[in-house]
Amino acid sequence: MARRLREAIADGRLPVGSRLPATRVLAADLGVSRGVVTEAYRRLGEDGQLAGRGRGGTVVVAAPVAGPGVRASGGAVAGPGVGASGGVAAGPGARSSGSRVTQRRVGGPSVGSVVTSTADPVADPVGEPAGEAAGEAAGGAGSPEPFASWAGSGFGSGVGTGFGTGAGSGFGADIGPDVFDVLRAAPARIDLSPGVPDLAAFPRAAWLRAEREVLAGLPAAGFGYGDPRGALALRRAVAGWLARYRGIAVDPEEVIITAGTAQALGLVAQVLRGAGIREIAVEDPGSLGARQHLRYWGVATPPVGVDEEGVRVEELRASGARAVLLTPAHQFPTGVVLGGARRRELMRWAAEAGGLIIEDDYDAEHRYDRPPVAALRSLLPEQVCYAGSVSKLLAPALRVGWLLAPPAYREALVDARRFADLGNAVLPQLVLARLMETGELERRLRWVRRRHRQRRDAMIAAVRRHLPGATVHGAAAGLHLTLTFGVRDLRPFGAHDLPGSVDSARVVDVEWAAAALERGVKVQPLSWHRQRAGAPGLVLGYAARTAGEIAEGVAGLGEVVGLGGAGSAGRTP
Repeated sequence: MARRLREAIADGRLPVGSRLPATRVLAADLGVSRGVVTEAYRRLGEDGQLAGRGRGGTVVVAAPVAGPGVRASGGAVAGPGVGASGGVAAGPGARSSGSRVTQRRVGGPSVGSVVTSTADPVADPVGEPAGEAAGEAAGGAGSPEPFASWAGSGFGSGVGTGFGTGAGSGFGADIGPDVFDVLRAAPARIDLSPGVPDLAAFPRAAWLRAEREVLAGLPAAGFGYGDPRGALALRRAVAGWLARYRGIAVDPEEVIITAGTAQALGLVAQVLRGAGIREIAVEDPGSLGARQHLRYWGVATPPVGVDEEGVRVEELRASGARAVLLTPAHQFPTGVVLGGARRRELMRWAAEAGGLIIEDDYDAEHRYDRPPVAALRSLLPEQVCYAGSVSKLLAPALRVGWLLAPPAYREALVDARRFADLGNAVLPQLVLARLMETGELERRLRWVRRRHRQRRDAMIAAVRRHLPGATVHGAAAGLHLTLTFGVRDLRPFGAHDLPGSVDSARVVDVEWAAAALERGVKVQPLSWHRQRAGAPGLVLGYAARTAGEIAEGVAGLGEVVGLGGAGSAGRTP
């Protein structure tokens, strides 16, 4: 551990002035004894690289001069970074000084007879469109028929109601571009929309305190037009955050602040289309919202299948696409982690085909039962365009995210950002930077993890009781669960894995979602996030609801699906 920390300090992932997590927090995060962390800190303290600052924590106070082959900034280095809560972010293919990273694994929750399957692996590990766009459907009041637009696309035979049972030829047709607006406006007693954080828990007092501090020290010039890449203070804070939590070494000059990952995707689509790339392959199933954003800018989205190891790279090769959008740390909506062997295969594809990987680092910080997973950007900086945001950690209303572009596209993306709106509002950027610098955001992350885990466990228990025929996917991380039904002995996500009898059930999950909404429970049908046929399913968010509300909502789904009862157990991949 001491050696890894030295390397992170040397290559700039832990710059001078950055604060390390408390020994107790880091030990719990890595699954090691506190004495191991204390000894590592002690050794670096003796070297003069760390110093204790009392209540201010342990701080990096000195860094060695970077040696040959070590990149101090402006790109990733081989090997892990410091993961969530400052833990070592390890992963297959992540090497430093020629040694393989190893890590301890944390066991899953005790949820009775709900078990874990291969669709959510925790072995061999290496917000926004997948999160942000998929989570655009949070409560409100308005139209009661958000699922009617599906019928308008020719999906089912129930024209006018949207709840037909036919498996019409329009299965792959687009639903309306305003579908998430309509669903968000639909009244519901219990909103289980995926991708929505606990908005009631927004840290108002901490935000106000930081805003007062920023305003007190902001010179008059700070209220003028800013850098289209974003405020330098936030770009520095983001670079430090990514180094500590995602193992990404990046210079603040390379960071572009965006209005969330949704805008980042739009910028990338514009730039790639201008460069002659008219297709961006996407995961299937994968975020409907992401597809809508890409297609709005005239980019086609050919589907590539997902299995228990993540995206099927052989399908990606066969598609001929030169770019692909992925959610490797927690695939939306399946929750699958991109496995080590699959990551290496993907990197070979990028190298051989000159392909571009667009990494939506969706839900990377929100993990409960597995170690950190290395960002692809930390392994392949020259061919990965990385996007992230605080929409799931704080609130989507802030509209703050970031984009790391490969050198070949950086200047064009900055131009696209400039002519989009001259950049984000500066004051919220400076407030967020203050929260990052003071450690408030890190404390917030630890708090919401505990809260979200409790709610996740409550939802799994409710599914076990009321939906015993369901298989649960994605339980080890994230803010949502995906339920599939009726296909237990097949890979549930690939179209070509399904028998013909399942094809006739494609419309069923849309009917379930519509019937649930009539009972005051809001969820999303899995079919919305598919381009090809697959098992029926539902996508349920749990972060924004109490345990009691979750239990009540899932009980209502049990009535709708017709599998209610407590006699047998569901399965949890």
